[in-house]
Amino acid sequence: MSNAKVVLEPAFQGVGHKPGTEIWRIEDFKPVPLPKSDYGKFYCGDSYIVLQTTCNKGGAYLLDIHFWIGKDSSQDEAGTAAIKTIELDTMLGGRAVQHREPQGYESDKFLSYFKPCIIPMEGGFASGFKKPEEEKFETRLYICKGKRAIRVKEVPFSRSSLNHDDVFILDTEKKIYQFNGANSNIQERAKALEVIQHLKEKYHDGVCNVAIVDDGKLQAESDSGEFWVLFGGFAPIGKKAVSDDDVVLETTAPKLYSINNGQLKLEDIVLTKSILENTKCFLLDCGAELFVWVGRVTQVEDRKTASAAVEKFIIKENRPKTTRITQVIQGYENHTFKSKFESWPASSTAGNSNTEEGRIKVTALLKQKGVDVKGISKSSAPVNDEVPPLLDGGGKLEVWCINGSAKTALPKEELGKFYSGDCYIVLYTYHSGDKKEEFYLTYWIGKHSVREDQEMVFQIANTLWNSMKGRPVLGRIYQGKEPPQFVALFQPMVILKGGISSGYKKFVEEKGQKDETYCADGIALIRVSGTSVHNNKTLQVDAVSTSLSSTDCFILQSKNVMFTWIGNSSSYEQQQWAGKVAEFLKPGVAVKHCKEGTESSTFWSAIGGKQNYTSKNVSTDVAIREPHLYTFSLRNGKLEVTEVFNFSQDDLLTEDTMILDTHSEVFVWMGQGVETKEKQKAFEIGEKYVEHAVAFEGISPDVPLYKVIEGNEPCFFRTYFSWDSTRSVVTLNITSVFQNLTCASNSALFVNDMYKIADILKVLPFHLRIHGNSFEKKLSVLFGMRSEGGPKSSGDGGPTQRASALAALSSALNPSSQGKQSDERPPSSGDGGHTQRASAMAALSSSINTSSKSQTQSHSGQGSQRAAAVAALSNVLTAEGSHSPHHGRGSPTADAAKTELAPASPPPEIEPDATETGRTEPDVSQEQTANENGGQTIFSYERLISKSTDPVSGIDYKRRETYLADSEFQTVFGMTKEEFYEQPRWKQELQKKKADLF
Repeated sequence: MSNAKVVLEPAFQGVGHKPGTEIWRIEDFKPVPLPKSDYGKFYCGDSYIVLQTTCNKGGAYLLDIHFWIGKDSSQDEAGTAAIKTIELDTMLGGRAVQHREPQGYESDKFLSYFKPCIIPMEGGFASGFKKPEEEKFETRLYICKGKRAIRVKEVPFSRSSLNHDDVFILDTEKKIYQFNGANSNIQERAKALEVIQHLKEKYHDGVCNVAIVDDGKLQAESDSGEFWVLFGGFAPIGKKAVSDDDVVLETTAPKLYSINNGQLKLEDIVLTKSILENTKCFLLDCGAELFVWVGRVTQVEDRKTASAAVEKFIIKENRPKTTRITQVIQGYENHTFKSKFESWPASSTAGNSNTEEGRIKVTALLKQKGVDVKGISKSSAPVNDEVPPLLDGGGKLEVWCINGSAKTALPKEELGKFYSGDCYIVLYTYHSGDKKEEFYLTYWIGKHSVREDQEMVFQIANTLWNSMKGRPVLGRIYQGKEPPQFVALFQPMVILKGGISSGYKKFVEEKGQKDETYCADGIALIRVSGTSVHNNKTLQVDAVSTSLSSTDCFILQSKNVMFTWIGNSSSYEQQQWAGKVAEFLKPGVAVKHCKEGTESSTFWSAIGGKQNYTSKNVSTDVAIREPHLYTFSLRNGKLEVTEVFNFSQDDLLTEDTMILDTHSEVFVWMGQGVETKEKQKAFEIGEKYVEHAVAFEGISPDVPLYKVIEGNEPCFFRTYFSWDSTRSVVTLNITSVFQNLTCASNSALFVNDMYKIADILKVLPFHLRIHGNSFEKKLSVLFGMRSEGGPKSSGDGGPTQRASALAALSSALNPSSQGKQSDERPPSSGDGGHTQRASAMAALSSSINTSSKSQTQSHSGQGSQRAAAVAALSNVLTAEGSHSPHHGRGSPTADAAKTELAPASPPPEIEPDATETGRTEPDVSQEQTANENGGQTIFSYERLISKSTDPVSGIDYKRRETYLADSEFQTVFGMTKEEFYEQPRWKQELQKKKADLF
């Protein structure tokens, strides 16, 4: 290293000092910074360097350097990118993870920086670029592959490029078509819709029609005909030809090679972390991917030599040039690398200091060479103690203690007392911010509980979860690992010694042990170490003076006497909690307060006399770790996980089971499309993952474990995503009704037609929610955006839409189109079903036809017709929606969509423009209110506020503002009700809080 000449690259000066992405293109064998406006544009003839800087929760910077090699890039350019990547890493302190990214075979992590996709373009720096204004729009055909990290490739615009197995996008100047091969993956279809939205916004200024064309479905649909005309007319397409893109490299058992002076030596031993020496480089060969491990004190030249040796290894072993290579530095290994070993023990504090020491040495060496090392030794900064998301208050709390094969409900005054020898079930029912009823169901396992009770508490909790149709989040919580949202339910939560269950009593008796169960008339010492509602930790400890600590508060119960002992270093909050706990344990008993050093002889005698105790704060090392989302597979009984990088809500696919690991909690998330039997295995999957994470990530084996079902995600799960509730369970305009009434042969086009009807009616129909598959959900969002504010079809689109909508609705309501499904529906009495269908069709036909005949018709007349159509359709739903048809396994929509009718009745009249502004005015039933208040449904502001001395009964307390008179509403909020409900929901809630109407 001392003789090595460090060349300072001007383009790299000052980089990596803030989170984000920085990109350079190799031009004339030098890295040139790319303008921000060109980020995401990659040319096939070039090579690029991409630096991704991430700031973790501790304040430290994590660095990833990717060098991307275009398929037409020269070998010299690719080599330059590799060398410059090492130089960049050196300037950043030698701690970055390096990735080789061949075009078309990019890592998921690289693609996650450029969501939804990158679309490499032909050409490159050497061949010159066309300026955008010089380019004329050119029709292009793309193939899309991938469930989450989607890979998009341009293919020749020819029928021969199409096949039955893939998804294609045809981008024309006026319209974008998605062609779904008959055998294509549902999730790839869904991701392709994201690409369409990307193309629409980037190349069409957001103004472009979109059409879905399904392979093998020759409907009388203009979109399908238009699509095939562009290919010269319809003709059968051939089978998929196997290409290099379809070759999936096989993952093989890992082999480890040590690298010395550019020579590789196979290490034929069991893979353990201890093999890796900090002065050497190693190659880990996993077949589909190669890893280069670099010791933290290796020299820069050694690292360059190791990289060159690996390139030679690829050639020698006849591996594809597209093989991915990842270089990891000691102390910064990623999960994929660590999982290839038998285990990966977590680094101790000493180990962390050694890593920091190695980093300082590298920094010092670089300073000697004049390298700008500003910021590279940035270490973890203190983190503010933020309040985590807690469950909304005001709910109903129920707790049961397990006793044999039954559960015993705890009285209200006992809620919050937990015995370490027992197991409990906790159910909290509450209403979230969006008025939805939610359930938090957990079972708590005491540290000294018996195995029989532990097994029984799971069985009973799972039975309760099943009886509630899987709506609650179900959690497993071990004593000592209670999460904030659990602790906050109890004010306070106290963990006491012993147990009251028959199983614990029997165990103590059989073992001949002393029963130390807490007794209200006995002697007990209780430590209070929490500071707020979500982390107050109150635990009974041995009643001896050595249990005391100056940093905490304690409660000493000596028969009928209660003391609170205040440690000299305890906080004010702890002192307040101590008083609260004392009152909770023995209500009404006078409490004697004593500060540390002022204890009476009575106090000391109660705990066996005064002895030495600690006065220092016992710090517990809390690992700071970012949340990670994983998919998984089971291979020979062993769990293998794949990380989803830079994850978002869109990565939660309804057909999948996912694992979210926040280090302090583990969630097993299951989509609605997952089979019921698989949902019962959630904890089995979770336990396998916890075993895996204990070995490789150092999490606690007692970490809280949750099962979450799509559509019922709690706030403390949603907080790790930029959550949009409408994307979780899609409320569709009319279409969800008919997807349950008909077995449509082409659900994509059916959804399209139904949205056309909703667009024409301009109403928010019925409170129906659909759990469709991934493709249908994305489709509903795409067409939903179009109907709400996107461009309407030009030319004669109006009549065409009306005809298409009417035909689709007719098919939906016509029982003859039901096929076998109609045989499975319970028969209705009389011919009411046919009459209702006819009425609905007549009303809707009148509404649609009238709107096309005359532009001079009165606004109120249109509204009445639309209301009549909606009312008629509502009758159909009322009659038929309660008889949910059971789809046969052969039905294409059986697994595609599941609907449920929300408990709300459609209003008798709906204003025609009610949904154009996205209003969210609640539909409040006033019958009960009127009955309980002498027919009155309007009340004064003073009676409606939450702190009223004369409160109103029988109202919806979540919607207090709806009971104000219009004039008083204007006075309180400074706007009309119309204006108020046109605001975003969050703004409404904020104003209601300020007005004490929340």
